[in-house]
Amino acid sequence: MAALPVLALLLLGAWGGPWAAGQKRKEMVLSEKVNQLMEWASKRSVIRMNGDKFRRLVKAPPRNYSVIVMFTALQPHRQCVVCKQADEEYQILANSWRYSSAFTNKIFFAMVDFDEGSDVFQMLNMNSAPTFINFPAKGKPKRGDTYELQVRGFAAEQLARWVADRTDVNIRVIRPPNYAGPLMLGLLLAVIGGLVYLRGSNLDFLYNKTGWAFAALCFVLAMTSGQMWNHIRGPPYAHKNPHTGQVNYIHGSSQAQFVAETHIVLLFNGGVTLGMVLLHEAATSDMDVGKRKIMCIAGIGLVVLFFSWLLSVFRSKYHGYPYRYVLF
Repeated sequence: MAALPVLALLLLGAWGGPWAAGQKRKEMVLSEKVNQLMEWASKRSVIRMNGDKFRRLVKAPPRNYSVIVMFTALQPHRQCVVCKQADEEYQILANSWRYSSAFTNKIFFAMVDFDEGSDVFQMLNMNSAPTFINFPAKGKPKRGDTYELQVRGFAAEQLARWVADRTDVNIRVIRPPNYAGPLMLGLLLAVIGGLVYLRGSNLDFLYNKTGWAFAALCFVLAMTSGQMWNHIRGPPYAHKNPHTGQVNYIHGSSQAQFVAETHIVLLFNGGVTLGMVLLHEAATSDMDVGKRKIMCIAGIGLVVLFFSWLLSVFRSKYHGYPYRYVLF
């Protein structure tokens, strides 16, 4: 009976030896991978990967770190304008993390370009770019680990919120200084100062109702077309179908929009506004009757045409909307 504990210890040692060796090898591989990623991240915030690097550092275990990967197509012959715009925001996000005081090896930012890793695109059955995917420290990516680009846009702030949701890493986005705003403000002040100097004591132009009305109208049209939403969300200008090559300028969902869509809506709203102005002038001006009739007909035509187009855009985004206005 006394030999049983000794036998058990011998069996445990014989089994534990290979297990401990395997665990040690696993830790060594993990340490090598982390050191390699840290070395690359110290040189470039976004690590460029090909197929071999992706399979070894992102797909293959062991891994105790998350990797945010942007799948893109930046080569000029791909003509992916959205890819370039998204890459700029992605670089801002990665730089904000790399130069943050909270920077650790818990998360890395990487990029796979189609021309450098087409095999990765095939492996993941991916046929569009840009696409952002979070590869978590444990397990495979889930549905929420693929960023909803069409809904949320690619602004660095939106990407940071998504990263925080998926990895619990909060990144404070720090944008490089933009001197365009101060320069434009200085130019505007210089123009105003020049006008005041040239006009001397005659400041009647500051009380010009038409000028102020036109400026206010431009501001209202810009805001009602969705320019502020574009500034906050940073959506792509348009979307090109990779299979058919068709370019969509109107987003098919009521929860998102393209930059081109806001320009179209601004044009349509401007057309309706111009039609209403012509109708008002036709009713109140002192011109002869013939000219007033022409203005009236032109105003009605503009209102009917552009409001019909505006309503057709609304119908395309709110599917099942039953009403239309005269045309389309």
